[in-house]
Amino acid sequence: MLGEYRIEGRGAAEIAASVERGVGSGALEPGQLLPPMRELAARLGVNPNTVAAAYRTLRERGVIETAGRRGSRVRPRPATTARGSLRIEAVEGVRDVGEGNPDPALLPPLGEALAAAGRHGARDPVLYGREPVDADLARLARAALDADGVPDGPVAVTSGSLDAIERVLTAHLKPGDAVAVEDPGWGALLDLVPALGMRPVPVAVDDDGPRPEAVAGALDGGARALVVTCRAQNPTGAAVGPARAAELRRVLAGRRADVLLIEDDHGHGFVDLPLHPLAGATDRWAFVRSVSKAYGPDLRLAVLTGDAVTLDRLAGRQRLGPGWVSVLLQRAVVHLWETGAVDTRAVAAAYAERRHALVRALAERGVQAHGRSGMNVWIPLADETGTVARMLHAGWAVAPGALFRMATGPGMRITVSGLAAADIGPLADAVAAAAGPRAARSLA
Repeated sequence: MLGEYRIEGRGAAEIAASVERGVGSGALEPGQLLPPMRELAARLGVNPNTVAAAYRTLRERGVIETAGRRGSRVRPRPATTARGSLRIEAVEGVRDVGEGNPDPALLPPLGEALAAAGRHGARDPVLYGREPVDADLARLARAALDADGVPDGPVAVTSGSLDAIERVLTAHLKPGDAVAVEDPGWGALLDLVPALGMRPVPVAVDDDGPRPEAVAGALDGGARALVVTCRAQNPTGAAVGPARAAELRRVLAGRRADVLLIEDDHGHGFVDLPLHPLAGATDRWAFVRSVSKAYGPDLRLAVLTGDAVTLDRLAGRQRLGPGWVSVLLQRAVVHLWETGAVDTRAVAAAYAERRHALVRALAERGVQAHGRSGMNVWIPLADETGTVARMLHAGWAVAPGALFRMATGPGMRITVSGLAAADIGPLADAVAAAAGPRAARSLA
């Protein structure tokens, strides 16, 4: 089971440290099964509760994962190894179409917004003890949520979507719990879940979002939370339409009290497809909107709403950490919203023109691609490693599918933000040549 490596220690901290040393040195490999708690306790001459405490610490640190009666194993992907390390570096002379950034030309200037926030702060300085959410931000956010059919609930502010998702997950789940996540899906989320000591369960995705039968299978298998991207899903561009939303609601209907639902409205502000929220389909839920893609990645701010218990737990824990997200940033976002700094339809049309042009050009060359909304195009492949290498040799750095997938087949992501009309043909030619005649034909 452990080969020649011997776990040592008399206290929980010592035992946990011994396992971490083994993982760090490579003596304990990813996926390696650890001894049952009672067996290890007998070998070390300690109480089983001591080993249980050590394993609990290791789960919380993201070193191991526990799957019920199947025991505890070293995590297949150590918490210190982010998927971002798999990115392809664009050297001189290579176009980077894999970075996932918005087009700077479509982002609003922030100078006046920040100046307005500064002037507001001079008139009304923010001191300790103030409410953490700016009243105008909450009012505007809630009005937009109401217009999109998101159920009523309090408004909170976090430092981006991932911060919000982490806080909501830890408000209800514990290490070892399973979380259903989209596959392919957002690489940062696929890293976050195991880093929290939780177990990601892949849910297949098509152009309409998570497939209902895959969601049902994950929940039947014990997943306690489900994370869904409403629009502009990363990396596929999927968007949940009315029919799919109804199907997913039916899947969740019999699990109201058992499942935590988190919705990430990734396309807010730069996608003009209508929203079809699932919020309210379960007793515990949260709906998250970030401003980073439409207003700028350095505006580290997301607003969210949810049921009262979830938001109360989130706010209470936030008070014990950062306290609040800078009101200066909140006021800057208020200024951007009130002045209509982003024309969502115009921005959405700009991305759609590039996205659709690339998808059409690829189809003309016999390569199927997906990109219903947002700024990315996903291309399933037969040979991911070879295709990505050939693309780099041809002068294009793409994002390898390994950044985004768990159980789904190989692929690659192309971000259209920096593409001009003249780029579409040469890029499509390069993809067709690199993917070859055996290019895959579906998301799964």
